[in-house]
Amino acid sequence: MSQFASQLLSKIEQILPMIEAIYKDLHQHPELSLQEIRTSGIIALKLREAGFEVTEQVGRTGVVGIMKNGDGPTVMLRADMDALPMKEETGVPYASRAEGVNAKGETVPVAHSCGHDMHTSWLLGTATVLSLARETWHGTLMAVFQPAEETAQGSQAMLDDGMTKRFPRPDVIMGQHLLQYRAGTVGCRPGQVLTSGDSLQVRFFGKGAHGGMPQNGIDPIVMAASAVLRLQTIVSREISPQAQVVVTVGEFHAGTAENIIPAEAYLKLNVRTTDEAVHDHVLEAIKRICIAEARASHAPKDPEFEEINNYPLTVNDGETAKKISDAFRSHFGERFIDMPSQGASEDFGRFGKAWKSPYTYWFVGGCAPEKYDKAMQEGTAAHLPGPHSPFWAPALHPTLQTGIETMLTAAGVWLAK
Repeated sequence: MSQFASQLLSKIEQILPMIEAIYKDLHQHPELSLQEIRTSGIIALKLREAGFEVTEQVGRTGVVGIMKNGDGPTVMLRADMDALPMKEETGVPYASRAEGVNAKGETVPVAHSCGHDMHTSWLLGTATVLSLARETWHGTLMAVFQPAEETAQGSQAMLDDGMTKRFPRPDVIMGQHLLQYRAGTVGCRPGQVLTSGDSLQVRFFGKGAHGGMPQNGIDPIVMAASAVLRLQTIVSREISPQAQVVVTVGEFHAGTAENIIPAEAYLKLNVRTTDEAVHDHVLEAIKRICIAEARASHAPKDPEFEEINNYPLTVNDGETAKKISDAFRSHFGERFIDMPSQGASEDFGRFGKAWKSPYTYWFVGGCAPEKYDKAMQEGTAAHLPGPHSPFWAPALHPTLQTGIETMLTAAGVWLAK
């Protein structure tokens, strides 16, 4: 066990009931992206109580807490705060029954089905422990609570709000995410850990007509449907089999009646890649194919392309990830695992790019041990609920404590006396 983290175990036990209460409260009161007003208010209050210098409304609803504790490195720890527009089906006593209004003005159910309430609780716990144990470390701790990770807006909103000029440049940036691995386990790896993610809307234009007189129209459904099929050939015929690429068309909308050829149709699609050059090629190919299909149908004009969101590739700094992984092995022993890269995406990496600081992102298991072990024995672990599932209910213990220990262990590599 790492000496720094072991020194602080009693402090973790001391604050754990408070952190559990905060977690349950946040879980019951989730807020959508860039609406995290109540959440950020609780965070700011708790940070001030712990002695942090607090700046609110960074990137609208973000919070930054700074604690200077003598000379030494500046370490940034980041957590995300926003919830998802979906209904929770976990059945836990503290389940969310909240509703919110999305960007379209629609009332939707809201739930912390990605675990950002756990991420926030972990960082609040870490910040509180370090405030209680200032004699054990030196340097500057920057606790960053980011809004709108789910819409890829949050980190950029904070950076656009002058974050790199308003706060000290971190020597290292760290973050973590809850996953459906066995609770109490921790996984980290150097290099690429998460994919880049791009979501687009493509609008096709035709000419409306009576369904019984198709010669008078130009059918946008046909051109869009042809594009859907042809888009699948990007992966199968334009990209090396050794590359990792996913192109998913998740929405197709057109028309109002079965006997009317509509004037427009639109698709929404998502792209996941693990290489910058491949990323650029795929996005170019999508536009090329959609334009070609429209022109082949004699469309009145080319399709319009609208970016819905984009997530950068998350690539852990090799040296930093090794130091953190070594510290995790020392502290957690067999509970540390060499985590494979994941197919999800994050906007966390923008902080490192903006500051030109090394960063590392890792994962903490949250599935109840008995449930996870049974699924492994039965060969059904792949079907366990995880992030973005309405049934995802992380085990509170030991998950709460493990996530605080990971942040303390990693931060201690730079801050410990």
